[in-house]
Amino acid sequence: MYAKLQLKSNIRVPPHLFKSDLKKAVSSAIEKEFVGHLGKEGLFIVVLGVNEVGDGIIIPGDGAIYYETVFDMLVYKPILQEVVNGVVSEVTEFGVFLRIGPIDGLVHVSQVMDDFVSYSTAGVLTGKESKRTLKVKDVVRARIIAISLKSMKGAKLGLTMRQPGLGKIEWIMAEKKKEEEAKTVEKEEKKVKKKESKGKKKK
Repeated sequence: MYAKLQLKSNIRVPPHLFKSDLKKAVSSAIEKEFVGHLGKEGLFIVVLGVNEVGDGIIIPGDGAIYYETVFDMLVYKPILQEVVNGVVSEVTEFGVFLRIGPIDGLVHVSQVMDDFVSYSTAGVLTGKESKRTLKVKDVVRARIIAISLKSMKGAKLGLTMRQPGLGKIEWIMAEKKKEEEAKTVEKEEKKVKKKESKGKKKK
């Protein structure tokens, strides 16, 4: 889930930024310190704006100036059971990797579909009965079932695509079409039965 957060921190502005406009200098320093890093709030994506910059403080032995700053940031933090859309970035024998915003997640081969799945050297997973295929660049919908965010490099998401409404977008659309067709047939059958019952009553 993406979120806009307002944060407050003492931002270190190094000497080479002193010639810049203060807010621009502070924004550059925030970007270097936060963007791409992982915190308890999630993964910091981009600085949205600097709201307040306090008086600068100089620490002896450090040429930089520290400013107490209030700023807005866009943060990404995955949530358990959250449904997400992603793009297949890699297909392996043990599963597929999905690119979900700034983080990759893994769908284990056992969680790809309700079918026996085989892997081909062409980098494609295929369902034995359904003949459904999954390859790089396919767009899918999955649910987050495990999260490990100990570090940015070690960030891991476990995903499933086996629940109703999940899987490759084409599979989901095909299932919806089947459901709609089944409902149409059911309605038509009810109409026919109604007419037949009316005809019998008239006799």
